[in-house]
Amino acid sequence: MNDPFYVLFDLDGTLVDSALDLTGALNHTLSSLDLPEVAEDSVRDMVGFGARRLIEQGVEAAGVDLNDDEIEAALQTFLDYYAEHIVDRTRPFPGTRKALETLRREGAVMAVCTNKPQALSEAVLQRLKLRHFFGAIVGADKAPERKPHKAHAEATMAAIKANPDQCIFVGDSATDVEGAHNAGLPVVAVSFGYSTTPVAELGADDVVDNMMDLPGAIFDLIDGATDS
Repeated sequence: MNDPFYVLFDLDGTLVDSALDLTGALNHTLSSLDLPEVAEDSVRDMVGFGARRLIEQGVEAAGVDLNDDEIEAALQTFLDYYAEHIVDRTRPFPGTRKALETLRREGAVMAVCTNKPQALSEAVLQRLKLRHFFGAIVGADKAPERKPHKAHAEATMAAIKANPDQCIFVGDSATDVEGAHNAGLPVVAVSFGYSTTPVAELGADDVVDNMMDLPGAIFDLIDGATDS
């Protein structure tokens, strides 16, 4: 492609499969509260709204109410443990690296727009040797509002000086699709992430079942926008 184009990515459930490490951190936290653990399949349905909400859902699953101070203490327990085990079992989804290489070779400027905290997002991408693909990482604590608010995508676009008319969002959940559309961006949804709703029902502009199909889907959306 000749013209510059921009791609914003969600992180967990889109670029990387982090469910096992998130499950480990959540269950460590719940155990510290003498609460029952949560199965990995259930945790996959809880991911996408940030660490605090993940803990709240884990506590709710146990049928327990904690006050704000107790949730805050549990959040710190979670973050401390997760930081030490952040890529024990987290891996890029199959085909991710090759898809990113293809997009970069074709001129894409890429960034990550994630509800994960900034430092943890940077750590995951550094440890998995993916950080160099992205011109910016904008975690939840670095955005004016987190996804699905449009301000998160807008802050991420500003960080890479993206032209919204030539920008595509890639995510796996309703939070991503809604956040992208709130910012006026087309979105490609991946079917292998952590969505609790069937991906075909999220309202994405396209859906891919494999990261190797992502570049083609992005090029089709850009070509379609150019032709219209």
